[in-house]
Amino acid sequence: MVTVKEPIASLDVAGLAFAYPDGHQALFGVDFSIARGERVALLGPNGAGKTTLVLHLNGILTGGAGTVHVAGLPVGKQHMAEIRRRVGIVFQDPDDQLFMPTVREDVAFGPAAAGLKGPELEERVDRALERVGMAEFKDRPPHHLSFGQRRRVAVATVLAMEPEILVLDEPSSNLDPASRRELADILRSLDVTVLMVTHDLPYALELCPRSLVLSEGVIAADGRTAELLSDDELMRAHRLELPFGFDPRSVTMGA
Repeated sequence: MVTVKEPIASLDVAGLAFAYPDGHQALFGVDFSIARGERVALLGPNGAGKTTLVLHLNGILTGGAGTVHVAGLPVGKQHMAEIRRRVGIVFQDPDDQLFMPTVREDVAFGPAAAGLKGPELEERVDRALERVGMAEFKDRPPHHLSFGQRRRVAVATVLAMEPEILVLDEPSSNLDPASRRELADILRSLDVTVLMVTHDLPYALELCPRSLVLSEGVIAADGRTAELLSDDELMRAHRLELPFGFDPRSVTMGA
């Protein structure tokens, strides 16, 4: 009899609980698993523990109970450098990630710090900028770009590290409709696992077939995004609100 090995999940969180030094308990035992290549939205009201959870995924926060595994590796001191390469976090404000004189230098910063240099480094930078449609802005100062362009460069700085998991914190916030669509097209084209933290429920529906609802430090629901957003009782219970007039049942999901 042939034993078929289960594929290793991109992200596996088990029993994750965490309290801050002031005693505030943010997570009470979070369990979920995300398969390689999945795009999953993390939904929940303010104060639900979403940021605390995200900061555990690459070891920025540690010391709580439970475990986090990235591609089978436990998040901890032993594998920290590799974990931080594999889990790329794109923060809500791109200016938190862009601090060099040119776009090229920002995108090169992570790979160069990891030891890449010469033609290999340039190739990595060019490839990352190409993937987000920003190759022609390589020599521009980031502060001369629009907000939407800066967000795409911030994504490129993470892609340059060739992560397995891309974590996006409110990726659609402050974007005009065209920039929002352009970013959606980019995210759909990427061959990485995506965890998207968002209050933008239509964007979650458009991009993520599956959603997790985090509420009061636990996973309150895990399922198909369209079904969760159509559950009026669930939405009310966890303070999730769709835009006025938006009906998730009327949206035809693309591939």
